[in-house]
Amino acid sequence: MSNRAPLIAFFPEASFGAALNCVAIAQSLAELGAESVFVCHPGFSGVFSQYGFKEYHLSRDVDVSQDETEDYWQEFIERHTPHFSLSPLDQLDTYVGPTWDAIVETVEKEDGSLYSLLGRLSPDLVVLDNVIMFPAILRLSIPWVRVISCVETELADANVPPYLSGLSVGDESAIQTFNEAYLKAVEPAWHRYQKFRQSHKLPVLSDGEFLEPSPWLNLLLAPSMVRRERSEVLPKDKFVYLEGCVRREAPFNLPVFAKDTFPLVYVSFGSLGAIDVALMQRMIRVFERIEARFIVNVGGFLENYDNVPDNVFLGAWFAQPSIVKLADLFVHHGGNNSFCEALYFGVPSLVMPYCWDGHDNAIRAVETKTGSMLHRSNWTDEELKDHIESLLDNNSMKKRLRDNARVMQQQPGSATAANAILALCSK
Repeated sequence: MSNRAPLIAFFPEASFGAALNCVAIAQSLAELGAESVFVCHPGFSGVFSQYGFKEYHLSRDVDVSQDETEDYWQEFIERHTPHFSLSPLDQLDTYVGPTWDAIVETVEKEDGSLYSLLGRLSPDLVVLDNVIMFPAILRLSIPWVRVISCVETELADANVPPYLSGLSVGDESAIQTFNEAYLKAVEPAWHRYQKFRQSHKLPVLSDGEFLEPSPWLNLLLAPSMVRRERSEVLPKDKFVYLEGCVRREAPFNLPVFAKDTFPLVYVSFGSLGAIDVALMQRMIRVFERIEARFIVNVGGFLENYDNVPDNVFLGAWFAQPSIVKLADLFVHHGGNNSFCEALYFGVPSLVMPYCWDGHDNAIRAVETKTGSMLHRSNWTDEELKDHIESLLDNNSMKKRLRDNARVMQQQPGSATAANAILALCSK
């Protein structure tokens, strides 16, 4: 490679967890002299430029406006919100299968644009943070890095519970039932995707798989405190674990509360949870009865809330790491980025999962004693109150998490990832 700065093209999926995880890595790469740019799905314009990175926007093969794209996904989530209260097994037919089909449709519509864009950019490396492969990357023969920022169960192993199952190791009967149901639920989307791969002369993947490991480098956002013991050890030259991957944000100025000495609880369920306004309102009524300060992310639905208690502060968006750093408890949906941020700052988690990797992280929080889990909506006021107060009073858990946070912060995943990426570029 020449003496010029390497050009790294990040291509995260259209979710804030993946997007902001990649921002953290790009920030570390910038410190090491590399140039990072972001390829964006429609609807994510401006997410990366606010951090100072160049954006290149995909255009679909079919002419669809940004507003139409946002409306499509908003309607998709609203339609599936009732399914978020179902068990992981029951969500396979109602949510997981349809979601995989929607993901495959995105690949079909945007792969041509990605091929043209990456061809023009000619990056030294592509960093893909997604659950599915876009054939354009393989067709261009550009070295690529797979980032597994969803959850470690995405990478199958005999000692690891099935992806999206919310199951524990050892529950063999439930695991077999889930595996069979999963393959059946995703089969239509899988066949559709394999047909698209074959149209580009790419090999078919194993049943139920949508993304192969990178032959160059794979980065797993799985801190050691919650990491699983695999039956097959992953080769260290191709698989690198990250101890958290937290982006840098400006400090957060806490709002003034009547009781500023009360513990601080941050509540965020991402874009999925914000849509369920009725559930959030129900939770806020419980928060009023707890001796704590609550900062609650309600997304774009702030106007739906009135008579907010004095100990609750609502906002449409927050620079999450800056608040989690100050919090005594993080109540979230189990997204892997949120879970890892809680670990990175030594904060207990109350995981109330909606779907996808939330189920896996919820059970893992319980198994590793890094938090507790509660059903998304099937709880009494007293149950929610008891879970929050118990976690706030659990001094032994908080000490273990603080001790672990110091270790994680001494070896930040964003720096580990950046160094591994540049080492690959230099080959």
